Amino acid sequence: MSQENLAKSFLDLVEIMDTLREKCPWDKKQTIHSLRSNTIEELYELVDAIVEEDWDGIKEELGDILLHVLFYAKIGTEQGKFTLQDSIEAISKKLIHRHPHIYGDVKVENDDDVKRNWEQLKLQEGKGDKTILSGVPNSLPAMVKALRIQEKVKHVGFEWENKEQVWEKVEEEIAEMKVEIEANNQLKMEQEFGDVLFSMINYARFLNIDPETALEKTNKKFKHRFELMEKYAKDNGLDLAKMSLVEKDNIWKQMKEKEL
Repeated sequence: MSQENLAKSFLDLVEIMDTLREKCPWDKKQTIHSLRSNTIEELYELVDAIVEEDWDGIKEELGDILLHVLFYAKIGTEQGKFTLQDSIEAISKKLIHRHPHIYGDVKVENDDDVKRNWEQLKLQEGKGDKTILSGVPNSLPAMVKALRIQEKVKHVGFEWENKEQVWEKVEEEIAEMKVEIEANNQLKMEQEFGDVLFSMINYARFLNIDPETALEKTNKKFKHRFELMEKYAKDNGLDLAKMSLVEKDNIWKQMKEKEL
């Protein structure tokens, strides 16, 4: 696609957004707050398409998210807060500023250098009141937030040297959790369980594994196998709820073998 055609397609969508906002009862009613949950839903639909490597789905969901971007910009313009052009110019300025190895004379060796420079430049922006972790959104899911926290503090040197050290920390946290389980201290058990999860997420990072993706794949695998169990039980006139755990586990193993 040429730049001309791309620009025309984008401006056509902007015009459609303007028309909908003016004439459609539902679109006219929306605010930044009413759109919020829909935006989150669209983002998760994009994530689902990415996990499945559904390229048609990714294409469609990106269009939905782009529409939301235009929607917020339209409302911002109506409120006199900012325009779509303001948003575009702001991100362009930010990208140029945070890529001095492209637009300046800074030298980098690898992507870690790029990330480290990004975080340092980010701290320099604004009124000087930013902290290393202030850029981590409070509303992020806990697992994603843990990963982002660990990635950010890494860039100021608060990092283990190797994965063996991280695993020792995992074992240490598990041992501490076992102590609280023995003591039957519910509050401390919860705290130590959180520490175990945080350490495991850190270990995943050292293995170059995205813990969110790994867990979601396990969720899907479990769901698929359990649905196979349900089908097997139904086809053979069995009631899963009335079967013993041993009987159910035997069926589970059969379903697992089918996947091998």
